[in-house]
Amino acid sequence: MSFQQIQNDCYYYHSSVNIGYVKSGSYGMLIDAGLDKSSIKKVLKELESHELPLTHLFITHAHSDHYGGAKYIQDQYSVHTIAPVLEEAILRYPSIEPLYLFGGNDPIDELQNKFLQGPPVRIDEVITETTFQFGDKTCDTFLLPGHSYHQLALRVDGILFAADSYFSEVTLKKHKIPFLTDAHLALRSLERLATIDCEKAVPGHGEQEEDPSSTISANISCHKEIMEWIHDYVVNHESISHEQLVSEVCNHYKVKASQLSQWLLYRTAVSGYLVGLLKEGKLEQAIEDNRWVFKSR
Repeated sequence: MSFQQIQNDCYYYHSSVNIGYVKSGSYGMLIDAGLDKSSIKKVLKELESHELPLTHLFITHAHSDHYGGAKYIQDQYSVHTIAPVLEEAILRYPSIEPLYLFGGNDPIDELQNKFLQGPPVRIDEVITETTFQFGDKTCDTFLLPGHSYHQLALRVDGILFAADSYFSEVTLKKHKIPFLTDAHLALRSLERLATIDCEKAVPGHGEQEEDPSSTISANISCHKEIMEWIHDYVVNHESISHEQLVSEVCNHYKVKASQLSQWLLYRTAVSGYLVGLLKEGKLEQAIEDNRWVFKSR
């Protein structure tokens, strides 16, 4: 874990979840807030030791590892908090995340944890893809959905804080099945990401890069490989249920989900790849014998 200056007034706190920071005169903006109070306190300590101001908070998307420390920031500082449309609803009402992961049922106690649900966040400004002023700096946001519903990357002074629009290769190998909600959108976002002009890019998980193109390509290859495996598996079976597919994909990639919350995240990811295959017209779905099933076209 380290607080690194990228260039000029742009920094990032490199950890398991990266947190960005930009200074403009007497203004200072954090980009995301980490998982919890413990993680963000380390960042705030770094800002204080470097005598850097904190007046703004930009949250890229409503996953708790990116916003769990936001309430603590708001309790300690008077910050103007900015969040993407739709994501802001989850930030205001964090119980929405375990609710949708649990299929709309009231989440059981096991799902009431900081990895799925951070403290509620006050949102002062809701934005979508746009350009806005932060002090004397121009900030550009880019809508890059797929991992989350309305995720926004932020570019300032040529530095692209890319959130979870792409992952480091180390992260891809660690998790094996990356979390996403829609593989079709995730791939389109990666293709767009590769065209965004920047001097350096900071992913939500991984090291900063001067040229992220090879890492972006690795993400595209990872998603396509998983989709191809699922497609081939379905082709080799006359009809296979959603539940069975989740099991088969997880077993093939040797992922272990010992807790319900972990399994729900993998289920959502596998469903996201199935959504991508449906959108691309490579599979079809139906209800048979009260099961949601998939078939080749």
